[in-house]
Amino acid sequence: MQVMLAPMEGVVDHTMRELLTSLGGIDRCVTEFVRVTERLLPPRVFQRLCPELAHGGTTLSGVPVYIQLLGGQPVVLADNAARAAELGAAGIDLNFGCPAKTVNRSDGGSIILREPQRVHAIAAAVRAAVPAHIPVTVKTRLGYEDESLFLDIVRGIHAAGVNELTVHARTKRHGYRPPAYWEEIARAREAVPLNIIANGEIWSPADALRCRELSGCQDLMLGRGALCRPDLPRLIAAATTGQARDSLRWPEVIPLVQQFLELNRAHYDARHAPNPVKQWLAYLRAYFPEAALLFERVKRMRDPEQLALELRSMAAQRRQDEVRIPATA
Repeated sequence: MQVMLAPMEGVVDHTMRELLTSLGGIDRCVTEFVRVTERLLPPRVFQRLCPELAHGGTTLSGVPVYIQLLGGQPVVLADNAARAAELGAAGIDLNFGCPAKTVNRSDGGSIILREPQRVHAIAAAVRAAVPAHIPVTVKTRLGYEDESLFLDIVRGIHAAGVNELTVHARTKRHGYRPPAYWEEIARAREAVPLNIIANGEIWSPADALRCRELSGCQDLMLGRGALCRPDLPRLIAAATTGQARDSLRWPEVIPLVQQFLELNRAHYDARHAPNPVKQWLAYLRAYFPEAALLFERVKRMRDPEQLALELRSMAAQRRQDEVRIPATA
């Protein structure tokens, strides 16, 4: 079994990939999408979204990072895929799943699912342009308005010769509203002999086991669940082998938040470094109530040093709380 980290636009950048892969349990990452329209993009575009190209196309923990492309024209996508491969990408991923209206209006993401033939043409062109030893993968949804074209899409992707397919188990119309229809992915597995990865609404090890049962997929992709519970990938890996593993507690999460701030201070302008931290706290509060309290304390902070001091203060207070001897009756 393998666990992939989903390419969440504006959230899972290289700093988040670095942090989450350092905790273990993640076997592959995918970048935020590289928007491809009418031209071959310069190398700096790929290097900005995937700094991991500078050290073998992996995070510092050794986890491969695939570059994701988004667009609607086979030839220009193929050209850009070839360039990404030349720059050292560990793999190429094609985005047919993004439901954002701005993306769909500019001929990208899930709107292309209305045309299974074009999905096939894009996947086939990219596969032909990329050296055989570099994987080409696809991420899709169950369809655009409904699931009526789902198997046509899947068969076209398989015929294109790609290596793997990830299915977000909802249509574009469903957006991100629960539930995810994991059982629909099983139809694809019955239709083609292609490794298929299940994605959507996996928030716990129990969800992961249920998803595998209903979809028939061995491999999973995690998005928001891994942001809310940063140790979820390794908890799932343990659960699928029948092992027990303790979950992270909030005192163990605080140092991760501090580490994330330092990663952002090292890679971004200091003025912007607090913003990704506050964004992550907004995800963490779904599982850790203490994160909600911290978010309220720091949400208006713009100075990274002020935020760092607040995090250090909280970490110190937690250490004191842990060693304090409870009063006896």
